[in-house]
Amino acid sequence: MTPAKIDRFQKLLAQNPTNTLFRFSLAQALDQADQSSAALEHYRVCAADQSDWMVPRIALGKLYLKLGQRDTARRTLQEALQLAIDQSHEEPEAELRMLLASL
Repeated sequence: MTPAKIDRFQKLLAQNPTNTLFRFSLAQALDQADQSSAALEHYRVCAADQSDWMVPRIALGKLYLKLGQRDTARRTLQEALQLAIDQSHEEPEAELRMLLASL
């Protein structure tokens, strides 16, 4: 099922390359298919395009952890935590605090 999702979102993104929701969905599908380097790039673009979008930063931080890049993961998760606090997202804030405490 994941290869079909990847193909679907690649086509949608090709038709509308500025659509960050398509890009984020593609990143998730790539991440689920263990295509980490491709997912990483798309998550980075999503985070860069929308400075107040917490969700891609969480996914990016978790992917950095998966790749063993603890320092980069810590910085990215701290950014996401600040957004969670600023935006009053309690559940992501709690999850991020636990992730950061484990580093």
